[in-house]
Amino acid sequence: MPKPKNIKELRDDLLDAYDLLKTDPRRLNQVAELANTAGKVIGTVKIELEYAALRKEKPDVAFLNYSRA
Repeated sequence: MPKPKNIKELRDDLLDAYDLLKTDPRRLNQVAELANTAGKVIGTVKIELEYAALRKEKPDVAFLNYSRA
């Protein structure tokens, strides 16, 4: 499974994991670890944004950029 390139891909992967869990509850630990890791990734992006705000900068965070088409 390739790593998500942006927040939309991460969200889509988590929703796929949720669907997998609904059909196979034995995957609870695997899905829980994915969700935990996703939370940590999002936390690092949040820190990056907060730091930029303190410096009065507008960062270009590639992970948050994706085509909305």
